[in-house]
Amino acid sequence: MLKLENVQKRYDGYSLDCSLELRTGYITGLVGLNGAGKTTIFKSALGLISVDGGGIQIFNKELKDLTAEDREEIGVVHYDSGFSGYLTISNLTVILKNLYKKFDKEGFEQKCKEGNLPFNKMIKNFSTGMKAKLKLIVAMSHHAKILILDEPTAGLDVIARDELLDYIRSYMQEGDRSILISSHISKDLETLCDDVYLIDQGRIILHEETDVLLDRYGLLKTTNEQYKELDHQHIIRRYKEAYGYRCLTDHKDFYVHKYPDLVMEKGTIDEVLTLMIRGERL
Repeated sequence: MLKLENVQKRYDGYSLDCSLELRTGYITGLVGLNGAGKTTIFKSALGLISVDGGGIQIFNKELKDLTAEDREEIGVVHYDSGFSGYLTISNLTVILKNLYKKFDKEGFEQKCKEGNLPFNKMIKNFSTGMKAKLKLIVAMSHHAKILILDEPTAGLDVIARDELLDYIRSYMQEGDRSILISSHISKDLETLCDDVYLIDQGRIILHEETDVLLDRYGLLKTTNEQYKELDHQHIIRRYKEAYGYRCLTDHKDFYVHKYPDLVMEKGTIDEVLTLMIRGERL
């Protein structure tokens, strides 16, 4: 669906150099700290900024070869974009009908009703959750094959986030579709994504199937003495703490069985990201 190969973008004091693939039928998560390069990847993939090297393909075509019809197959949500506050949903319906050949007016209005979005109220008077919900519904309204979602749940409470995640899951039930999504709330991605890319300072530092990450990765806590006696062959990163070491492994069961007395915590996306960034490579 979408493929980035050694895509490079240079700014003063920052450079992006990464490869990433969004497969058919997958929800792929992109996780990293602020400024790690997530939004730069999205903007590069959409052709919103020029790149300094590498290649980008969507639907097995180079970006420059995409037709207007191809671009209609892409739905986008940017965390820092939105609609004119003086529009209403009724106004927006007319605009979308003229923008997209495959705009599903009935489905769009039904989703807005289900989301309790008022049709004749100006968008500037919507709550944060209502605006986020509207952006996602619009992105899904023209039957796009790819959704690119940049922090779609940013600033939302738990209930609003759950509603948006339900929309995303239901969207994937209809045919061969794919979603690339970033979020500061890694817990959302653990329950949603099929695979996850971790990015730091413009580089992909880990790509893993979500099930594998949650099942096989773990955090081992040792004293200094225990660490000296530890078999290090499956330790990816270590981090020195006051009491000893915190170690990241992708073979959790190996250490659980070989060292049953040591503390082993289940790996989460947040913990793995933290250790991959702050930890020392052996």
